Amino acid sequence: MVPVIDSHVFGNQLLKWWKRNGRMFPWRTTRNPYNVLISEVLLHRTRASQVVPVYEEFLKKFPSIGSLSQANGKEVMALLRTLGLYWRARLLLDMTTEIATKHHGRVPSSKNELEALPGISDYIGSAVRCFAFDQPEILLDTNTVRIVGRVSGFKVTDSSRRTRKFRELYQRLLDNNPPRKFNYAMIDLGALICSPRNPECDICPVNDMCGYGATRIGRAK
Repeated sequence: MVPVIDSHVFGNQLLKWWKRNGRMFPWRTTRNPYNVLISEVLLHRTRASQVVPVYEEFLKKFPSIGSLSQANGKEVMALLRTLGLYWRARLLLDMTTEIATKHHGRVPSSKNELEALPGISDYIGSAVRCFAFDQPEILLDTNTVRIVGRVSGFKVTDSSRRTRKFRELYQRLLDNNPPRKFNYAMIDLGALICSPRNPECDICPVNDMCGYGATRIGRAK
């Protein structure tokens, strides 16, 4: 049986913790859809700390859809060299060219239109809608799916973040909480506290609603 969790209480405790402990990255201080889109493409399978200098330099060089859509592929590739994923250069150029021609230079807010862009996955599309347009999107990644599984008592597998069950479980937690802050807080909780190995359940802000955490704390005592 899935435990009944008060999403309001869960969100309050999570956001209170995040206000004091949340990580700060340059892309979290903006709601500019272009900046958010660039950050999400760069963050794909890459550590945030590695992305920071590349992101900042990228936006200095290409501050808008127009400037990037007209860029030379070699210039873009040179900026992305430190991330070691050269395929992103072509992806970014194709993506922004399509935004410039089909969307009048504006990043679309529609989920369908975002996912129709070259290389934009369900996750990236949802992240842009959430972080740029404050839409209540479900963001299941390696960190957040682990939290959902532990709180709900379900085993997490490689395919969990793509299942309807985990999406519904995440939706229950998100409920009416502010989506932008909630999703950032979930990502940070997974990165800082609810780690894959040796999670710090004793200082987790939602351990009183997590069966996994309660078991670990009880065992430690």
